[in-house]
Amino acid sequence: MLNEVLNLFQEKSSFFINLLYQHLQISFIAVMIACIIGLVIGIIISEFNKSSKYVLAIINFVYTIPSISLLGFLIPFSGIGDNTAIIALTIYALLPMVRNTFTGIENIDDAIIEAAKGMGSTRFQIIYKIKLPLAMPVIMAGIRNMITMTIALAGIASFIGAGGLGIAIYRGITTNNTSMTIIGSLLIAILAIVIDLILGIIEKRILSRKYNLKKDFKIFVSAIVCISLIIGALTFYKNKDDNQVIHLATKPMTEQYIIGSMIKEMIEEKTDIKVEVTQGVGGGTSNIHPGMVSGEFDMYPEYTSTGWNMVLKHDGFYNEEMYDDLVKEYSEQFNFTWTGILGFNDSYGLAVRKEIADKYNLKTYSDLAKVSDELVFGGEYDFFERPDGYNALSEKYNFKFKKTMDLDIGLKYKAINEGKVDVMDIFTTDGQLSASDVVVLKDDKEFFSTAMGAMVVRDEILNKYPQLEDVFNEMEGILNDSEMAKLNYMVETEGKDAEAVAHDYLVKIGLLK
Repeated sequence: MLNEVLNLFQEKSSFFINLLYQHLQISFIAVMIACIIGLVIGIIISEFNKSSKYVLAIINFVYTIPSISLLGFLIPFSGIGDNTAIIALTIYALLPMVRNTFTGIENIDDAIIEAAKGMGSTRFQIIYKIKLPLAMPVIMAGIRNMITMTIALAGIASFIGAGGLGIAIYRGITTNNTSMTIIGSLLIAILAIVIDLILGIIEKRILSRKYNLKKDFKIFVSAIVCISLIIGALTFYKNKDDNQVIHLATKPMTEQYIIGSMIKEMIEEKTDIKVEVTQGVGGGTSNIHPGMVSGEFDMYPEYTSTGWNMVLKHDGFYNEEMYDDLVKEYSEQFNFTWTGILGFNDSYGLAVRKEIADKYNLKTYSDLAKVSDELVFGGEYDFFERPDGYNALSEKYNFKFKKTMDLDIGLKYKAINEGKVDVMDIFTTDGQLSASDVVVLKDDKEFFSTAMGAMVVRDEILNKYPQLEDVFNEMEGILNDSEMAKLNYMVETEGKDAEAVAHDYLVKIGLLK
């Protein structure tokens, strides 16, 4: 395992270093904002002491809100991506900053403050020259806790399409790549430890020079300003040609990583356009579509029935005879175009553990319905929310499962292989189907819709880069169900890299040299 981790890091070092930079950037911006706001709030409530219990109570309450819930609440207001992640991380970082600033100032000996007043110091001078320098050791302890917590929590930013090392963790889980998950986790831990050690040295210096606290405070502020300028300069340099780049998003699924890599490579090979990929956006369509509407993303791979049911909010069965209506409604409502039908149908299905299928002689969904009250059903979050998902399926077949379990899309097969669930929804192109001890049942009442893979692109992008149509036309029909399943298998079971699998396939079919 250690060799696998080291080899993967060596092979994809630029990938991990880029994610590390993104992680540091998101965390640092959030920490800087929290430091400024938290310091101001801490000073204010220490000056107006009666307000402290109310302010601290409010911040404590916000701190108890689960991070996923807070991200979901913020998305309608700030969209998806780095901005929302930074806002959420800033909110969580406020508590230790406010609390330690307030505590540090409150613990200063009153006699020192009275002596300063007696010597004619103004309120501002007392705060800046006496209270803050004397409170710095306590404030520094709060900053250390805040930064460690923020770096760890920033891993969840990938769920809403932001950058950072959470992408490696989530992608590793989704593609069954333990080494990638380990590297992402270790880098977060190492980053937190290194920064905590640096801050520990600064804190120790402050504590050991009691008569130079004012000077150390100025040095600390100057260091923060310098680091902020460096991060800002690097960000500006990285994004200076952003108007020359199109943004592609993918869902947290192996085949989406593969398709995303194909699209990126084809566009960059056939045109002068650069493609920036946001991989594995948590929530899939639920978060990517709002990003398309706001212009944060320009295109993404989608499935026809998902567009019909999840985005257009139509109930009931979808088939490809409705495709023209799907295209028309997307154009009218969103100014989006469906293009590049890739040729495979990744529709839903149901699979049961083989021992369960053998025990009850299960062949069809109707067979399953007769014993459903004895079984546990597991599905990803989207499946329980879709109008053509769990509730409608249960009504159609009269399923009454003993228990249901929400599972991340990357953990379903692990759960059923370990016996945690008996039945689960699957995709017909899942690579792990052939490697898992499960039986796929027959949808005897033809409940599930077809789900052809294609690209959804903002019209503005197609008008700006008309050469994209030629690329998408070349990719029409390049995959079928079995080929897509084979590619997924190569990534999920054989441990191959999604980008390499995508490239090799494009070469194999003659689209790339």
